[in-house]
Amino acid sequence: CALKLARLYGHQQGIERPAVVVMEGAFHGRTLATISASAGYKIQAGFEPLVEGFVRVPYGNVEAIEKIAQENSSIVAILVEPVQGEGGIILPPAGYLSALRKLCDEKNWLLIFDEIQTGNGRTGNYFAFQSETIFPDILTTAKGLGNGFPIGACLAKGIAATLFKPGNHGTTFGGNPLACRVGRAVIETLFEDNVISNARLMGDYFLAGLKRELSSIPGVVQIRGRGLMLGIELNHPCAHLMKDALAEQLLINVTAEKVIRLLPPLIIQPDHIDAAILKIKKLVAHSCAHHSEK
Repeated sequence: CALKLARLYGHQQGIERPAVVVMEGAFHGRTLATISASAGYKIQAGFEPLVEGFVRVPYGNVEAIEKIAQENSSIVAILVEPVQGEGGIILPPAGYLSALRKLCDEKNWLLIFDEIQTGNGRTGNYFAFQSETIFPDILTTAKGLGNGFPIGACLAKGIAATLFKPGNHGTTFGGNPLACRVGRAVIETLFEDNVISNARLMGDYFLAGLKRELSSIPGVVQIRGRGLMLGIELNHPCAHLMKDALAEQLLINVTAEKVIRLLPPLIIQPDHIDAAILKIKKLVAHSCAHHSEK
């Protein structure tokens, strides 16, 4: 939906082959257009030919985009995750999103935020972009919006909100009454039960605990996160830890081959975190020790 809006916007500007700036390490979904916008052969392999019109730059590097702008007059939008999830819980430099907003305003581009994973309280704000005082032109959200029930939304403002005309876009289950009612209940609960502030506080608590207990383990490269979106980067591939963690009654994920990704429930409490850290420390220490013996 967001990418279709970008193409429509480009054609409205008289650009024959509109292009969108996307990031190294990005992941935007599993449709043909979104895997084309995503990074990595593993995601794209077998689905060629991919959708054209994407220009890739390093995440967090505004200068690279400015250089592209000088060389490519077909750019119409920037698509970016406020925090990269599948890329390994990569946080942008301070002021990065604001710099993108400024650049889009100067170049008359659309700024699109993919908040599928970061939205709905995950990072301690309702949307992750709210850590800076800016707004995107288009925003996509899903996952947490339905708290497990399937629903997604594409939000737009300004000129982006005027682009779709009848027949331009549709979906079999769009506007499903049950899904929309579930989404409304989720939003109400997030605010009324102070779930978002809990994510912020517990995220700080979790991050501090992980750094305290894991930083001294040889093989731990970095521990990073925002809210309850946390990553532990090791110096070796560690996909095996997902199975090992299940044996400890712990659900984790491994992304970018070497990053343990933690996305715990937003209602988590300190005692849950303390118990999880002990298990994670055991798993990480064992994995790092085993790797160093090779």
